Amino acid sequence: MKDSNRKPELLIPASNLEVLKTAVVFGADAVYIGGEAFGLRAKAKNFSKEDMAEGIRFAHSHGKKVYVTANILAHNRDLDGARAYFRELKEIGPDALIISDPGMFTLARQEWPEVEIHISTQANNTNYMTYRFWWEQGAKRVVSARELSLAEIREIRENIPKEMEIESFVHGAMCISYSGRCLLSNYFTGRDANQGECTHPCRWKYAVMEESRPGEYLPVYENERGTFIFNSKDLCMIDYIPELVEAGIDSFKIEGRMKTALYVAAVARTYRKAIDDYFLSEEGYRQNRQWYQAEISKCTYRQFTTGFYFGKPSEEAQIYDNNTYVNEYIYLGIVGELREDGLARIEQRNKFCAGDSIEIMKPDGRNITAEVLRIVDEEGTEVESAPHPKQVLYLELTEQPEKYDILRVKAL
Repeated sequence: MKDSNRKPELLIPASNLEVLKTAVVFGADAVYIGGEAFGLRAKAKNFSKEDMAEGIRFAHSHGKKVYVTANILAHNRDLDGARAYFRELKEIGPDALIISDPGMFTLARQEWPEVEIHISTQANNTNYMTYRFWWEQGAKRVVSARELSLAEIREIRENIPKEMEIESFVHGAMCISYSGRCLLSNYFTGRDANQGECTHPCRWKYAVMEESRPGEYLPVYENERGTFIFNSKDLCMIDYIPELVEAGIDSFKIEGRMKTALYVAAVARTYRKAIDDYFLSEEGYRQNRQWYQAEISKCTYRQFTTGFYFGKPSEEAQIYDNNTYVNEYIYLGIVGELREDGLARIEQRNKFCAGDSIEIMKPDGRNITAEVLRIVDEEGTEVESAPHPKQVLYLELTEQPEKYDILRVKAL
């Protein structure tokens, strides 16, 4: 049963400052980010010290929180740097640290005793005794292993202190290995997933070869592009907000610290509305489910699954014939400042042309169709198209956008 005093937090990922601001504007209660070291997304752009400080100021000015990941499985060579990093973070002032390694946990407690620490899913948190252990060490929150069912999470909730928080992934990419502890990347490329350098070999194509028939490759669910026997569908729980709430989950976590602002905006806005609708009226939530489904499908995704939440996933949770995303919409840019002449500034992300019909995606849930009347470059020259990524442009549209609106166009 839902408790109006325990409305779950919506926790959204951000790869850079622009995406953090988008997450906040489009409905996040909290945003999790990585610094330039000690996180598990080394290939993400991540945050410099200056950008992190600005992002935290922006979030706090909107009443939102920022958590910083430091969730690598540390080696001896990492420890001195980690100690210095925690001192630096103390100066910047994020709201919590996300940690998986007991050594890193100890260093954080030594350098910043009062900081709130959340235990990462990488720590394999599968039972209530593990939760109690981390609570006794001083952790405020534990992120559940993605392999847990709702029934198991409900049992954990019943056997831990009421003040302790449970965070669970509800949307995004799934990992082939238990709690993300994968060795394939290190084995094939020397890049350690547990040090933040995963090359995602679970998305590669594979074949089977029998020992006595060297060189003879046997197909496994193969098409003309190869086999993808480790490739999982993406998690999506938008249809099961009541079940997640009733299980006692305190924070709904979205995966995707390497995703675009369009992805973050679409997921944040959809889950924000679904959570708010459910707490306002269960009937309203049920009536709006088609809208949630339609909007969440406008993100890039690999087809959807409910993961382990309702028991062991069936074979249908895998995608064997390809590793490509479904991509229904193309991201054009975020609206920046509006000039006095009404032109909207954007830093363009994908090509579009004057005369195109595009969509203005607004934080309140509206999608407004507009035509591009004019495109003007930084020199004031009117141009017919915008073919160069990251070019700063000024647009006149048939509908006036606002700062932080997302511009997108339906893929052909």
